[in-house]
Amino acid sequence: MFHFRLSPGTPILALAGALSIGAAALPAVPAAAAGGPFYRAELADAAKTARFVARDVVWVCEGTTCTAGRGTSRPLMMCAALAKKAGRVASFTVDGKPLEDADLARCNGEG
Repeated sequence: MFHFRLSPGTPILALAGALSIGAAALPAVPAAAAGGPFYRAELADAAKTARFVARDVVWVCEGTTCTAGRGTSRPLMMCAALAKKAGRVASFTVDGKPLEDADLARCNGEG
């Protein structure tokens, strides 16, 4: 960690420049952490509601595609809550990783 002292005569622009260089060195933030969708689902049929809450997350659906930010439940529970509210789930991804076929069947109450 760097420690430095600012004197009363330190130019503000020099300080702003140092801060911007430090910010540029930070690693990129994944889309989910930056507020993008963490869950993505394709439904078998178009959702009847464009926006709803299931398992404490807000789902936004356009046609058969539904997305939501990260929740606190296990992926299977999130999928099952979505299926209960919106209908059969054809595919479900969590942070870009697809739910396995057996879990997808359980999500839809088939297994």
